[in-house]
Amino acid sequence: MAFKFESLKVWQRAIDLSGDINELTKKFPKEELYVLTSQIKRATDSIALNIAEGSTGQSNKEFGRFLGIGLRSAIEVVSCLYLVKKRELINEKEFSTFYNELTEIVKMIQALRNSLK
Repeated sequence: MAFKFESLKVWQRAIDLSGDINELTKKFPKEELYVLTSQIKRATDSIALNIAEGSTGQSNKEFGRFLGIGLRSAIEVVSCLYLVKKRELINEKEFSTFYNELTEIVKMIQALRNSLK
């Protein structure tokens, strides 16, 4: 692996989540394409992208700042999932699966941030 972020388990899980969310959004109705579909995909991608960007050639303080952005993006995805569930685009089981994965990713980001201090 050529880049530091590639060995981070939290980045790997964020990449997997992004793929899973992409698959989920394929079943959303067309009227959600420029609304919820776009928003949840961008927020999910932002988690991994900010972990990667902050990890390369930055100070610990700067890396922590990028992890904070990734953390906020994860929370945004949780909120999007509530909207998806409210609009009856996913069932409770699907919601719980994604919610639990995001909970773990948030914990991992927080732990990584704490380790930088």
